[in-house]
Amino acid sequence: MGRFLSFSIRKYTWWLLAVSLNLFATTLQANEVEPVPSTFVPSQDTSPILIVDTQEERRFISRAEIESLPLYATTLQHFKGPQGSFAGVWLKDLLSAQDIDETATLRFIAHDDYSAFINSEERDYLLVTRLNGEPLTLTDFGPTMLIVPAEAEAVEAGTANMTHWVWSIRDIIVQ
Repeated sequence: MGRFLSFSIRKYTWWLLAVSLNLFATTLQANEVEPVPSTFVPSQDTSPILIVDTQEERRFISRAEIESLPLYATTLQHFKGPQGSFAGVWLKDLLSAQDIDETATLRFIAHDDYSAFINSEERDYLLVTRLNGEPLTLTDFGPTMLIVPAEAEAVEAGTANMTHWVWSIRDIIVQ
């Protein structure tokens, strides 16, 4: 009986250790989504990649101008396929740098004319300019992409709305 009890305790201990490690790994994986300051050197490319339309003017923004703001990176799986390290700037930082009220409603227009309206106060949006260190291009959902890192797992699981995740952005219209 003692031998059986000893075997059961060891078996239970291994099971408990396996469950604990699994929970720990899941927690680490979930924490990877939170953006951290990026070590990427900002782009020097001054070619316009984004248009910002305000009631006063139309501005042509380059990757260099966007990446002159603090860059952040997050590792995630985009529900449309791309995965890896997504790097960019917080949308609120870009709006502030462009003297745009962050309470304004914004209309994002993609190169395929998809359109989405957002209010930047609702979520922490990351305006992505790079994937795995490389500049986003039209063939890989660029030149800019809007994501919500805090919602990545829920969007991937289909439990959160993904309509405010916009890729291949060509224009931001301030309403």
